[in-house]
Amino acid sequence: MNFNLIDIYHHMGLFARCIAYTLVAFALASLIVFFERLFFLFRTKGADRAFIAKGGRMLEAQQHEAFVVEASKARASSLAKLLGGGVKTYLVRKEAPQGNLGAVELTRRELERIYERVGADVRRGMSVLASVGSVAPFVGLLGTVVGIIESFAGIAKTGSGGLGAVSAGISEALVVTALGLLVAIPAVLMFNLLSTRADALVLSLDLARREFMDHLEDVHPSGSAKAARGEGAVALDVERAARREGHDVRPA
Repeated sequence: MNFNLIDIYHHMGLFARCIAYTLVAFALASLIVFFERLFFLFRTKGADRAFIAKGGRMLEAQQHEAFVVEASKARASSLAKLLGGGVKTYLVRKEAPQGNLGAVELTRRELERIYERVGADVRRGMSVLASVGSVAPFVGLLGTVVGIIESFAGIAKTGSGGLGAVSAGISEALVVTALGLLVAIPAVLMFNLLSTRADALVLSLDLARREFMDHLEDVHPSGSAKAARGEGAVALDVERAARREGHDVRPA
């Protein structure tokens, strides 16, 4: 039997065809996710560069309100989502403090939450590539095993044996395994490529988040320093009250 894919396809059984259709669907899903994520990463990288060129000067000049407006315009920028949300939280909490935490500490906690959301958005869909790369070979192997079982079942029914009787069925079954590998190998390569680019983007976002917090601590008193001063004032008030009552609270 010549190696003719069309002829082999016509000789496939129903189960083998279902396996082949499944692998083709895996391949299409991998290509869709790959090109969508690749476009997202390139677009985000360009938008981040354009945003930081304008937003960086605004932060240096402490034009925080203008920075929030500029961040709302850069919808394609992951950096704008991160720092824009942080500056917005800082402005709100600076005007209306919440509890004993200062504006800087509240901004740091909000930035951590936004960072997690943006990081998840950067890696969105990549689990599809990981699943296809790991599952596709086993799906192809399943089709091969079932095809071989059908070949030997045919021998049992007809009573005829020999290599010629089973070679056609085995070749059809092995084509399904080859198709599974053909789908899995590019999926793994695409996953590794996107993972490298996504990790680089997430790392740059983390560095920008830390530098932004350094900027806030320079322009605003630290929340921890305020808390330390508050605790010292409370301790001093307690000591004064104890002295008025005639008690000595100093350590022995």
